Amino acid sequence: MKKLFVKTYGCQMNVYDSARMAEALAPSDYALANSASDADMILLNTCHIREKAAEKLFSDLGRLAPLKARKRRSGGTMIVAVAGCVAQAEGAEILRRAKNVDVVVGPQSYHRLPALVAAAEGGARPVETEFPAESKFDRLPTRSRAGISAFLSIQEGCDRFCSFCVVPYTRGAEFSRPARAVIDEACRLAAQGARELTLLGQNVNAYHGEAPDGGTWGLGRLIRALAEIPEVLRLRYTTSHPADMDDELVAAHRDEPKLMPFLHLPVQSGSDRVLQAMNRRHRADDYRRTIERLRTARSDLALSSDFIVGFPGESDDDFAATLALVREVGFAQAFSFKYSARPGTPAATRDDQVPEPVKAARLAALQTLLTEQQDRFNAGFAGRTIAVLFEKRGRHLGQLAGRSPWLQAVHVAAPDALLGSVAAVRVAAREPNSLTGALSEASA
Repeated sequence: MKKLFVKTYGCQMNVYDSARMAEALAPSDYALANSASDADMILLNTCHIREKAAEKLFSDLGRLAPLKARKRRSGGTMIVAVAGCVAQAEGAEILRRAKNVDVVVGPQSYHRLPALVAAAEGGARPVETEFPAESKFDRLPTRSRAGISAFLSIQEGCDRFCSFCVVPYTRGAEFSRPARAVIDEACRLAAQGARELTLLGQNVNAYHGEAPDGGTWGLGRLIRALAEIPEVLRLRYTTSHPADMDDELVAAHRDEPKLMPFLHLPVQSGSDRVLQAMNRRHRADDYRRTIERLRTARSDLALSSDFIVGFPGESDDDFAATLALVREVGFAQAFSFKYSARPGTPAATRDDQVPEPVKAARLAALQTLLTEQQDRFNAGFAGRTIAVLFEKRGRHLGQLAGRSPWLQAVHVAAPDALLGSVAAVRVAAREPNSLTGALSEASA
């Protein structure tokens, strides 16, 4: 049996893809290794969203070169493969700059990975970054295992073309899986022990899959169908676009108790001028109205978002509008970043780039506000009793770790028999990144 080490960068979709690639290689006698030093193959599944993604990849490849050389000197071999969005964007450049790389494969060709690895074992250095006519979905093997919480990819690609984003160029056009295929996979995951499913897509609420009767379902209708699976206790979805939050999906938040009251809905900026330059296709007030509709439907809904500060041309007034929106909406958590240019995107060519010191100062101010809101949100749970889905053992003996409906990590002294079940927990304290509590008397 050969050993495979996988390093995953970036989003939940990459986590999902890494698991599927590992399972695709299992028939080729590859089993997961705990470290790169033990591996016969190393797979780097890359992300192109964050700053200096390609540089980070080449830095990691440089650290792997001596490891591969030692393996060769001892009479063994090591395959190094690069997958993901950097692989799609950089392609042959990766092979040119990193002589220790044997395989480069883009997100649409993961089903070809066993053949590409076999070619590399024969001495070739294949690159597969074409966009095929059909989606990769359902051409990868059926998953053989699932955790208590599992990712389920239902949509890929994006047609929005935000001016800062590489996703349409690395993941391709929007494609939605047929509803029957999604439901079948959800049933398999549930049979393997999954009790919470997170539906994934680059623009997941743009889902428009073929319905079992030949029509088309949106995300709201799909959620209602998945909620009918008895073993599935919780449903979530990410990542969404404000312009695709239709009435049917809002109604699902109101009507479906298995859909958790936590939503990641990126706004990126509170300035209409910046949103237009970003090609976001919504205004700040559109976002506010969407949040109002959602909170009317589900009063306990908690929100997460993405923010980019220092977008080209962003003025002090533009940034002040972002702070104003944050104060008005209120977020349980958020991800915020300084703008960084992505080669090939329209925003990268603008000549009104914001100076780095200005971006850094604005990011610090925004993160201070967001941290205050997150702390206030979590502090409000002290003394409350909440439902926790226990997912795994905690770090301490006799402890279990789980998630609240609002995605907070919760640690509780509890028996292993509660793994995979939902129990009532009375929150005692808020830690920096989690809640702690005790089982309620009924749960105990």
